[in-house]
Amino acid sequence: MKATEMRSKSQVELEQELHDLHKEQFTLRMQQGAGQLARPDQVKKVRKNIARIKTVMNEKMAGSAS
Repeated sequence: MKATEMRSKSQVELEQELHDLHKEQFTLRMQQGAGQLARPDQVKKVRKNIARIKTVMNEKMAGSAS
């Protein structure tokens, strides 16, 4: 998901998306540890999406504080 799409979402939707991505990241780490990870590139994509969401959430917080 692109950052522009995330900016149009509400804070609650972003928090839910972040929660889902953390669950997915945990699952991927468990699969990686067991040697059953089919697509190793997914780990990097999930990490980047988490960072994107956190960035957008911080932008919204800074914007509302001004």
